[in-house]
Amino acid sequence: MRPFYEDHPGTLEFDAPVLDTRPGAVLLARSPVFPGGGGQLPDRAVLWWTHGTVDIRAVRAEERGVWHAFDGDTEITGIVRVAVDPAFRGLMCELHTVAHVANSIVFRAFGGALLTGAQLSADGTFRLDFDLPGADADRLRALDGPINAVIAQDLPIGAFRMPWDEAAAVPGLFRSKAVSPPRGVDGTVRIVEIAGLDRQGCGGTHLTSTGLARPVTILKVDNKGRQNRRIKIGFDDPRHPSNARP
Repeated sequence: MRPFYEDHPGTLEFDAPVLDTRPGAVLLARSPVFPGGGGQLPDRAVLWWTHGTVDIRAVRAEERGVWHAFDGDTEITGIVRVAVDPAFRGLMCELHTVAHVANSIVFRAFGGALLTGAQLSADGTFRLDFDLPGADADRLRALDGPINAVIAQDLPIGAFRMPWDEAAAVPGLFRSKAVSPPRGVDGTVRIVEIAGLDRQGCGGTHLTSTGLARPVTILKVDNKGRQNRRIKIGFDDPRHPSNARP
């Protein structure tokens, strides 16, 4: 079963019948909730039913549908409504999009450097770790220029699926040094494409064009061991909390 949010990224709320229930969880046929992964935080979402509202703590897909877990031991039946927080989803889409732009620029400028880690944060920042022994820190600190140039170009962003084994054989489609993008039950992998710039395997959520993202600035460049360089990036807005430099 392909994740609902891949094919319907703009649908953040709907009603659905409960297919199965147990204390603290309900099974629905589908879910708009992104579960988290690949450095992206899970969606913030709520579940409404006739007797109240609960925060969704986790989702887990199985053959019959998607389990939605919540605190407590209530057993919910009937028709429920699931709603994703649009502001938080939007922030994650924006950060993930800019992370792809930054990744593509580093990959090209530093001889195919691979990711060793990534994390989007709720404060509007993200960090990327690269296998870049001996890299010039000043070159990394200057990356916000080319990143913002791509944002200004307003390049369209789309996605398609291809056989996982075929994608794994194409240099540059899988960018992590240690972790591969998820293989679908049909044996395919999702490839996110920024037109004219980049293609890479990814299961996360993104904007529909780079121009929808705000300009960014490099907040910090760190050495993390002998091999890794960590780049922390936030929005280029002095009023935004992500610009409180460490």
